[in-house]
Amino acid sequence: MGKLKLTVFLTIIVLVLAACSNSSNGNGKTETSGQENSSNKASTVDIKDSHGTVKVPVNPKNVIVLDSRAFETLADWKIKLVAAPKDVMPADSTYVKDASVKNIGNHREPNLEVIAAANPEVVIIGQRFANHYEAIKKLVPNAAVIDLNFDVSEKAEKPGENLINGFKNATITLGQIFDKNEEAKKLVADFDKSIKDAKAAYNGTDTVMAVEVSGGNIGFVAPNFGRAWGPMYEIFGWKPALEIKNATSGHKGDEISVEAIAKSNPDWILVLDRDAAVSSTTDAVPAKDVINKSPALQKVTAVSKGQIVYAPNDTYTNESIQTFIEIFNNLAKTLAK
Repeated sequence: MGKLKLTVFLTIIVLVLAACSNSSNGNGKTETSGQENSSNKASTVDIKDSHGTVKVPVNPKNVIVLDSRAFETLADWKIKLVAAPKDVMPADSTYVKDASVKNIGNHREPNLEVIAAANPEVVIIGQRFANHYEAIKKLVPNAAVIDLNFDVSEKAEKPGENLINGFKNATITLGQIFDKNEEAKKLVADFDKSIKDAKAAYNGTDTVMAVEVSGGNIGFVAPNFGRAWGPMYEIFGWKPALEIKNATSGHKGDEISVEAIAKSNPDWILVLDRDAAVSSTTDAVPAKDVINKSPALQKVTAVSKGQIVYAPNDTYTNESIQTFIEIFNNLAKTLAK
């Protein structure tokens, strides 16, 4: 073989070897190693939760979510789940209707065997399930377990600030995990605007009372930390019509008589209808009926002027950022009248 032919032959061999080292993975994309995939996006992300920093895979396949504040967001983003606590979720949730999503039950007696059997890559805990964090970590030691809970109870120093920052951080975190960063930023922007508009709508002098209706009974939602409405007193600077001693953030509110409500004569009443979210239509007593049919409340300013704001029916089981945007937008529209 002449020198020229040998040189050409060696050149071809080098090119073939180079091509092999950059071979396709079968779908037209070049294989890479480490923490980057073929599109140069990170395959993992470091997430900070209430327990520390956790390395979480981006776009995980086997995902379990136990956070009532996250379901609507993930459903809107078309994120697939393998299991969820269907007993404490809105009946019309796409996850509840999907038979392929296994039911973990509720937070009081969760079926932890479902979690173990699912062999999840990621488990997202929050709100009702926060107390099960350690048990779940032991149950699925190979999974990335993150806790997105934020404290708006009577133990929190600034429940209003916690609610705002908690929703923002959780939404951005979900965006990072599921590669929905732009969608997450849009939600946070809408959230900020709804808060700004609701603040501007309050006149600073009207008195406000928040209540929770369950089983035909009216419970008192304490300013600052009561269920759903409480943190809004801090956020919007509302003037409470009534404050009681030893108030809690209990799921049915604190006991209060209609006479006490009437005596405090609030300018506005804010209502969370618990039955609308957790009971069948045959069991539920609509909150509107409870308030409108109470003789003692008919002369109250809020009732006589129709200054009553109802949270969305599914709020008790769907305290998502979307729900709060809806509530804040409704407050901005209603309080401004």
